[in-house]
Amino acid sequence: MIELEGVPELIDPVMVAAFEGWNDAGDAASTAVAHLDREWKGEVFAALDAEDYYDFQVNRPTVWMDDGVRKITWPTTRLSVVRVGGEKPRDLVLVRGIEPSMRWRSFCNELLGFAHELGVELVVILGALLGDTPHTRPVPISGTTSDPDLARRMDLEETKYEGPTGIVGVLQEACTHAGVPAVSLWAAVPHYVSQPPNPKATLSLLNRLEDLIDVRIPLGELPEDARAWQVGVDQLAAEDSEVAEYVQTLEEARDTAELPEASGEAIAREFERYLRRRDGGPTAGGHATDGGEAPFLRDNPGGGRTKPPKPPRPGATDDDESSED
Repeated sequence: MIELEGVPELIDPVMVAAFEGWNDAGDAASTAVAHLDREWKGEVFAALDAEDYYDFQVNRPTVWMDDGVRKITWPTTRLSVVRVGGEKPRDLVLVRGIEPSMRWRSFCNELLGFAHELGVELVVILGALLGDTPHTRPVPISGTTSDPDLARRMDLEETKYEGPTGIVGVLQEACTHAGVPAVSLWAAVPHYVSQPPNPKATLSLLNRLEDLIDVRIPLGELPEDARAWQVGVDQLAAEDSEVAEYVQTLEEARDTAELPEASGEAIAREFERYLRRRDGGPTAGGHATDGGEAPFLRDNPGGGRTKPPKPPRPGATDDDESSED
């Protein structure tokens, strides 16, 4: 039995999870949960035993100094809770960690035990994958679920994916079998500029999460970071004619495929987000940027940029990443 001393009774709790590793291209998903934890000053209330789930030769512990005393931080998964204020306050249970090396079923059962004890009403798992998407266009975000009823109610896709899976797919199925409503949100990260960070993908995940659970998320400097990132990638692409040509090919394919999205529901969603940010909505700590700015890109502001590898020619395959949309 999981005992949660010191954790108050939660209000309409939603569990939001992300895991570093195979399901986290560009660190976009784990950075999104880290952003929520930082902006809302999350309080860690539990950590899974690292010895149960991690191979320390794969995910090594780190040594650091604290007032002259050497300490070790072990790779693990931690849970924190934040309260989103406003007229209709609600709580978020944030799960942030590393994809486990072993005992995935036990790992998922332990997280579900926390969800049960906390009265979690919905589990949202964030992921990011490499895709043939141009950095100059909005990041595609797909929302999937294994529950047909939930798919209809929340305007999601019922997942039809078959193939290798990561902890995101395993945890979603574990939730389904346990009767816990679960959704996965996936961001498609351009494979030719896959190195982290990718603030554009992080921002798009947060915008989609905001729509899904009906809260106003403080974005801080993410919109500015995203715009600057795009400018940096634009400059790098312009320096290599092959990359520029390939990006143009991706743009044309994307624009042709998504022309119908230029109207209807897509515009309605963006307008609703604009109104929510203009008029104010449920939030706590920090302030969202005005105007509901659309996500754009950015380089790492703290260090020099490295030139992205030349992309494969159109039509090439990439076996390193698989979509579970």
